[in-house]
Amino acid sequence: MNDQQRSFFDRLVSIQEKYTKEAQEYWSMYSGLDTWQFWVGVLMLVIPLIVLFFSIDRKRIFIIGFFGFAVHMLFSYVDATGIHFGLWAYPYQFLPFLPSFSLDGAIIPVAIMLVFQWTLKHNKNFYLYATILALIFGFGFKPLLTNLGLFEPYKWVNYFYIFLIYWFLYVGGYLLTRLFMKWQEGYE
Repeated sequence: MNDQQRSFFDRLVSIQEKYTKEAQEYWSMYSGLDTWQFWVGVLMLVIPLIVLFFSIDRKRIFIIGFFGFAVHMLFSYVDATGIHFGLWAYPYQFLPFLPSFSLDGAIIPVAIMLVFQWTLKHNKNFYLYATILALIFGFGFKPLLTNLGLFEPYKWVNYFYIFLIYWFLYVGGYLLTRLFMKWQEGYE
């Protein structure tokens, strides 16, 4: 690394460190344990995981779990990218360093995991039911979060784009899971 690059890189690290400290301060002031928003975040994390624990098909737990993990990771990457580019934000956060943890870690993957499980069990069209869930999340749940002040869309982002993001990520997780299932069949 040359001196100019080192200086630029060190400045970026310093900015990131300052941002992290300010985000933690913001969280302490507005999202801490003494706010109702924090406890909503806790419930949005815990309740779906409890539902999943009692609902998941134990015979298909690995494939459903893989699918849920794939969706979780895809949503985490897209959510982090959207936050970093200022396309949306979460004014109240369960954890200051993981702004959408309750959504990406529980509500979204658990909901689509249960849909995936149901479509497997009943031999139904996953794409149709994923579309229905994306509609519910894009045009129902996200506006609810916005009205509660828990989500803020910025710039060109609207609920139609959010619906599309949900749909593409559900389908992306599904196709990734199907790909791994196909690979597994080749080794059995």
